[in-house]
Amino acid sequence: MNISHENIDEINAVITVDLTPEDYNPQVDKTIKEQAKKAKLPGFRPGLVPVSHIRRTYGKALLLEEVNKLVSDKINDYISDNKLEILGQPLPKEDDKTDYNWDFQDTFSFNYEIGLAPQFEGPLTEKSKFTEYIIKADKETLDSRIKNLRRSYGKMTNPEVSEDGDVLYGELKQMDAEGKDLEGGIVNTASVRSDLVEDKKIKKSLVGLKADDEVTIDVKKAFKDADIARILGIQEDEVAALDATSFKLTVKNVNRLEEADLNEAFYNKLFGEGGVKTEEEFTEKVREEVESMLVQHANQKLQNDIYTQGMEAVKVDFPEAFLKRWLKATNPDIKDNELEEGFADFLKNLKWTIIENRIITQNGLEVKYEEVLALAKERIAAQIKMYSPGQEPNDQQLAQYAVQLLGDKEQANRLFDEVKALKVFDYLKGVVKLEQKEIEYDKFLELK
Repeated sequence: MNISHENIDEINAVITVDLTPEDYNPQVDKTIKEQAKKAKLPGFRPGLVPVSHIRRTYGKALLLEEVNKLVSDKINDYISDNKLEILGQPLPKEDDKTDYNWDFQDTFSFNYEIGLAPQFEGPLTEKSKFTEYIIKADKETLDSRIKNLRRSYGKMTNPEVSEDGDVLYGELKQMDAEGKDLEGGIVNTASVRSDLVEDKKIKKSLVGLKADDEVTIDVKKAFKDADIARILGIQEDEVAALDATSFKLTVKNVNRLEEADLNEAFYNKLFGEGGVKTEEEFTEKVREEVESMLVQHANQKLQNDIYTQGMEAVKVDFPEAFLKRWLKATNPDIKDNELEEGFADFLKNLKWTIIENRIITQNGLEVKYEEVLALAKERIAAQIKMYSPGQEPNDQQLAQYAVQLLGDKEQANRLFDEVKALKVFDYLKGVVKLEQKEIEYDKFLELK
């Protein structure tokens, strides 16, 4: 057996595998004998089918299977032994059309195209400069969080007249173009949250209403698709098919969630007995909570800046013709226009993956299961804290939820990639030059 490769250029190569009968026949003979022992054929006792019969009847198919397996294994070994950094998988050369007899005496020569990862220097060094933002809670963000917390522990009342932010409970009836009830149209009773309304004119029309009042709402202008589906009692994918989007809302009841009073009982519910005693302490505690959550936004901004600068610094070519052929081979249903439309994004992701993998390999970084589990627990704890303030699941509960989450392969892969990205990010933070800068959240949102 002989295996070698020849570079066509810096990013394309061909691997050639030459096989003689001595290379493949021992394994083929072994496979034929194994098949003879397991075969159940008419006219033969189980396990006593003659080897010659198996060779004569199934020999060419078994030969083809074993040769393909041998070639695949040897190519993979060759790539590994020679540390070739390939993209995609080897593909049989398109113009390699040699006909063989497949009579156990052929000398085979197979040619496989491979795409090679381009070579480049690490794009980020100690000379690379970035701003690391420390985000402070602006007044509007802080007030909004305090309001949400107070409403979470508030009480429901039923005022006579609606105000902005109230929930209107009533019947929604679909209207035709003339403003009349649409025959066979949608009728549903639901709660309409005015705080979710996006159109200012419609939002204003929901203020000052009382029981039995009627108002017409264009739901497409007022709400997002998920909210439209909820209030109309339909599936979200049915929203796009709505021809008539005007609905008459007949108010049955006005609901208002009054904010909890700022007192010791409220503070104790949020932070435990005696944790906070004054409004000033409460405000400062909420500020700390908000700013701790904003750290993630700052990190994401820094990650994006590092990604952008790293990508712009790497000017390389890719074996595009090979990669397109490989993508079509592995995704046979993909259309040519779909391939072309998504190819630029595919190359961007591929470039960063190469940069990321080289940083990991060259610096001995490693992603461990314990780290993926810890990230899963962190994500779950953050969700619980956001949607159920005051609840603190213990570590055993978090571990149980995290293991369940990681049982989903897609979620596990996503979290693995996150840990991998965080490892690269943490490493690069120790390499590049960082200048810290304080900024209020509203100003931070204006940054590109």
